This record gives sequence, structure tokens and C-alpha cells, in this order.
Amino acid sequence: MNRLSLVAAVLAVGLCFLVTGCEKPAAAQPGAGTGPTSATVEPDLDANNIKVAHPERFTLATAGEHVAAPELNVTGVVNPDVSLQVPVPSLATGRVVEIDARLGDEVKKGQLLFKVRSTDISGAYSDYRQAVKNEELTKIQLNRANILFNDGAIPKSALEIAQNAEDDNIVVLDTAREHLLLLGVDPEHPTGIVEVFAPVSGTITDQQITNQSGVQALTPPNPFTISDLSRVWIICDVYENDMAQVHIGEYATIHLAAYPNRLLKGRISNILPIVDPAIRTAKVRLEVENPGLMRIGMFVTATFNGLTMERHATVPAAAILHLHDREWIYMPIQDGHFRRVEVAAGIMLPGNMQEVVSGIKPGDRVVSDALVFQNTVEQ
Repeated sequence: MNRLSLVAAVLAVGLCFLVTGCEKPAAAQPGAGTGPTSATVEPDLDANNIKVAHPERFTLATAGEHVAAPELNVTGVVNPDVSLQVPVPSLATGRVVEIDARLGDEVKKGQLLFKVRSTDISGAYSDYRQAVKNEELTKIQLNRANILFNDGAIPKSALEIAQNAEDDNIVVLDTAREHLLLLGVDPEHPTGIVEVFAPVSGTITDQQITNQSGVQALTPPNPFTISDLSRVWIICDVYENDMAQVHIGEYATIHLAAYPNRLLKGRISNILPIVDPAIRTAKVRLEVENPGLMRIGMFVTATFNGLTMERHATVPAAAILHLHDREWIYMPIQDGHFRRVEVAAGIMLPGNMQEVVSGIKPGDRVVSDALVFQNTVEQ
């Protein structure tokens, strides 16, 4: 009996160990003395944060300060001042038989430009000759009426009729003579060729005739256009968002693409009250005295200066990295970490410095040569 009880007790103890080994351990409670837990490492996923092994290899610069009025740079095209343009029409209908000036020529007032053979001359000269004969006849009749009136042979009313006829024919004769003179023909020596002379001095900026081409009297297109280029217009396109920086009566600095070392001043004379619906720009007109350098159609850059002073940072030009149509600088953080910051670069300054309009402020530390730093990081 005792032996059976002992066997039963051993089996019960073994069964307890078996059940205990199959159970899952309970989760450790915070603060429980079950040993240290493993730490979670979160990598820096910001691509603009960069760590380098030897940061001392890169020279740093402190951003300076530049105080100036804001600038707006726009492109423009040189145009003639339309108030100084004079069209030269043909005085008669006919065919061009001679051209004595060409597009781009400098001409003087009274200089011969072209000749036209015209049938208008024969008609005008015929009217003139008839007017001469009629005036001669009425003059004889008036003289005869005066003699008869003095002798009491005719009444005063007959004399008045003769005087009126003479006066009318004098008007017709003067009109016919003036017509010939307008055609450029000497009434005493008529010819079928009409000569057209320059009405003013200037530059021929448009030519619409060739030799043997036909022309209509006083009808567009005009054979020539003469422009005084001593003063020209520059037409600029200014974006709608920048219109607040442009004011009528103020002056802009003109930079010529063909003469980069020459600076001119232009006065804002008009801002067209229409905005292009496609590109959202308005036309701004500048009036500029031409020193003889500007030609019609030239491209220029116009710089408009604001009225209030602004404070911006300045850095070495090499500190700005131009990448994918954007501009960046590198700023040190700590422990070999650098951060790439997007900026808006401004104008170039003396000493190979460049203005930074936004992104950093004066006193910030930046990497002096961003390109070298970028190449080192990519290796």
C-alpha cells in the first residue's frame, strides 16, 4: 500500500513539471527586474541632413549684410518713338521708276527718295491749261466791260457779272496750279515723272516699294517711313505680381545686351492698362535718349528700383549651388552634420559676393564652396 502511494506521488510531481514547462511566460511589467530591453534606432530620413566624416575639411563663411532697395529685372525691346515717325506717301498713282534711298539709310529733309511715272500729271496739266485760257478770256471780257461801262454803254450789273466771272476763273487757275505743285511738277515745264522728297530728316525704318512696283496716291501702305531715332521707346513685359514696383514718372536702368558696359536711364512714360491673359504681363513703356547705340529691335534688360530699403544676407558666390533650376546652400548644424537649405539668390556684388534674398539671414554660417561639398558627399 505504501509503495503504491509513493508511485502516485512521483507521477503527480512529474505531471506538474510537465504542465509548468508548457505554459508561456508572462509579459514583463515595466520597471520589473527582468533585465535590460533593446533600444530602437530611428534613422534620419530627411535627405537635406547630411553627416560627413571630417567636417573640418570644409571652409565656412559667415553671411554678411547688404542693405539696398529691391530690384526688378525685366526684358524689353527697342522700338521707335511713334510720335517721331513720319510716313512718306506717294503723291501720285503710278509705277515706281527710280528709288534713291533704301531701308536703314539716313536721309536729310528735301532729299530725293523715289520717282513715279504717273498719268495723274497729264490730267492735272490739262486742267491747268484750261484754267489759264478761261482766265485770259474772262480778263479780256472784264476789260471790255470796264470800257463800255465808262462810256455808259452797259449798266453796272453787266460790269459786276464780268468781274465775278474773272474772280471765279482766278480761283480755278490757282487751284489747278496748286495741284501741279503738290505733284511736284513745275507748271511751266510739265513732265510725267513725279519726284517725292523727304519731308523730314531721320532714318528710313520702313520701306514698302521696289523698282517698278505700283503705288496709289496718298494711300497706305506708305512707300517709306522716316523715324527720328534720337529718342526711342523700350517696351517691357512686367508680370502682374511685380506691377507694384513700377510707377509712371520713375526711372529705370537700361542694360544693353550688345554693349554690357554701357548703362542708360529710361523714364517710365506709360503702363498699358491691359494684362496679357496668357502670360499675365503688362506692357511698360520707357522713353530713352539714344546715344547712337540703340537700334530698332535690340533686346535690353531694364532694372526697376524700389522705394524702400531692404536688408538681405550676402555670401560668397561659390557658396550657392545651382541644382535642378533651384539654388541651395549648406549650413553646419553640429557634430559633423550639415543641412541643405534652399535659397533665392539675388544680384552679384563686388568681391565675388552674391546677395541672398531669402533662405538665410546675416550672421548664418555656410559652407564656402557648395560644389566641392556636394561632390564630396556624392563620392
